[in-house]
Amino acid sequence: MRPLRIPAVQATLSFILARWMQFCFATIRWTHENQSVAEDLWDKGGGVLCAFWHSRISLAPASWPLDRAQPAKALISLSADGQFIAKAVALQGFPAIRGSSSNKDKADRDKGGAQALRAGLRQLKEGALAITPDGPRGPARQMAEGLPMMAKISRAPTLFIGMSCNPAIRLNSWDRALIPLPFGKGAIVWDVAHYPRGEDLDAVRLDWADRLSTVEARADEITGLEP
Repeated sequence: MRPLRIPAVQATLSFILARWMQFCFATIRWTHENQSVAEDLWDKGGGVLCAFWHSRISLAPASWPLDRAQPAKALISLSADGQFIAKAVALQGFPAIRGSSSNKDKADRDKGGAQALRAGLRQLKEGALAITPDGPRGPARQMAEGLPMMAKISRAPTLFIGMSCNPAIRLNSWDRALIPLPFGKGAIVWDVAHYPRGEDLDAVRLDWADRLSTVEARADEITGLEP
């Protein structure tokens, strides 16, 4: 049996990861760029989609101030790894909606894609929904149709969030996931878009993937993290 499928192991590791992330966030020297677009959405309240690449999921809680931004939930896959991450994120104030956002094939739909879509749309009526549009299995930094589809249906704005920290640990995973280390440099860069009426879904997907990669690359440039 895989260790992450054992509930006691999963709970313990989730707690350790959550506390480690909080310690790192508190000691990292953060730079924020174009934060005004995020502040405008926080002030307005209501639904907002928050997008970041899967490799930066461990940094995501640092980008969302619970004391002033609208309540947020995270769309996280139904895999054992997803459940482990969901618990760590929930311990920091971001409960999870379980399922896949990719909606690319039958396997994804079987993993709760349709249910997650409905739950996500309900969440967008009252707050924010965080999505990793290349998850849960990749390919890395290739956006599936789930994010633009939800933006088109909900008409909620989409906030692209690029996050970086240096130094950091890179895991040997499909997305080369980043785990923060304390006392380093951190950066959060924002961009925002609305789904353009009448635009082809695939064209929006490609454009938004480029915009999301751009803010992440800018965050890496600020911290000096190697690509």
